[in-house]
Amino acid sequence: SRGWSWGFPLVRSAWDTWSAMTNRKLVRTVSQDEPLGAGVAELDAALDAVGDRTRRQILDVLRDGPLHVARLAEALPVTRPAVSQHLKVLKEAGLVVDRADGTRRLYELDPAGIEALQRYTSGLWSSALERFAESAGEGKEAT
Repeated sequence: SRGWSWGFPLVRSAWDTWSAMTNRKLVRTVSQDEPLGAGVAELDAALDAVGDRTRRQILDVLRDGPLHVARLAEALPVTRPAVSQHLKVLKEAGLVVDRADGTRRLYELDPAGIEALQRYTSGLWSSALERFAESAGEGKEAT
């Protein structure tokens, strides 16, 4: 059976987590089929990373393909050192990768990290749609 927390279904994956407030403490619950492991920590890092507007802008710019830090800085309203710091956070979160290009580094999106975020948000959306369908079904039965 599916895991439940505060009436909301959990998706059967360590990537799909649900947080709820209980007794003034933030408690993370996952499905009982999946142990709480490194995947959850990586997802948390990725979600924290995209919580910053500048980092989301960097991801948007990198959608068009790999770029050097200098080119990224030209496209953003922040300095080159700030772009480098943001790229470090995105790299540690598994959302971008870099490779040598002469004496410079070329940055691009990491498909695995982006896919993990997509799976997480798809799980949230699926859960919301399931709850809506259940609510709509209950409304029809009452009439």
